[in-house]
Amino acid sequence: MPCIRAFHFSEVFTIANAVHQINEEILDKEVRLIGDQGEQLGIMSVDEALRIATERELDLVKIAPGSNPPVCKIMDYGKFRFEQAKKEKEAKKNQRVIEIKEIRMSPGIDTNDFNTKLKNAQKFLNDGDRVKVSVRFRGREMAHTEIGTVLLKDFAGQCAEIANMDKAPKLEGRNMSMFLSPKPQTPAKKPAKPKQPKAPETEQPAPEAE
Repeated sequence: MPCIRAFHFSEVFTIANAVHQINEEILDKEVRLIGDQGEQLGIMSVDEALRIATERELDLVKIAPGSNPPVCKIMDYGKFRFEQAKKEKEAKKNQRVIEIKEIRMSPGIDTNDFNTKLKNAQKFLNDGDRVKVSVRFRGREMAHTEIGTVLLKDFAGQCAEIANMDKAPKLEGRNMSMFLSPKPQTPAKKPAKPKQPKAPETEQPAPEAE
């Protein structure tokens, strides 16, 4: 029974430490304290720092455990965790996962099929994905692997405006493959504002002599 309790305590303590030590979890003798408004309150005992945090109805949070002494800050820890989770969620929403799409061809591919696969690859690249283009050799085709090299280089050349070849054609077993990565998209330039034509200068009539 005591072993179960010890395991439970250790598990909770580890989870708490994985985030931040707060309030009574801070066991250091003294800390450098920062107030909830960012003010430096100096070095003091943990008990004194905890007393100040309690008076302000806030939490004492260790934010720099590696410092000597450790740095603690007074804050609303629940609000802090909520805002951090909100920021992480927003960052994940704006983050795009780059995928690797694969285009497969044979050495004897016809022109129509080649063009279809080329259009698919260009679409993937325009969407921001990397593309692996491979040629599969069968049987006696292994005697003419140079056909695959020419085919892949031609494919890369027709994607050159939107992609870089970041791995040249390489034969591995019966497959020859290369990798294409999309070029960084430059923002479109704003059209120049048309210049307003200058108003024609009119000569002021000379005052009439009296």
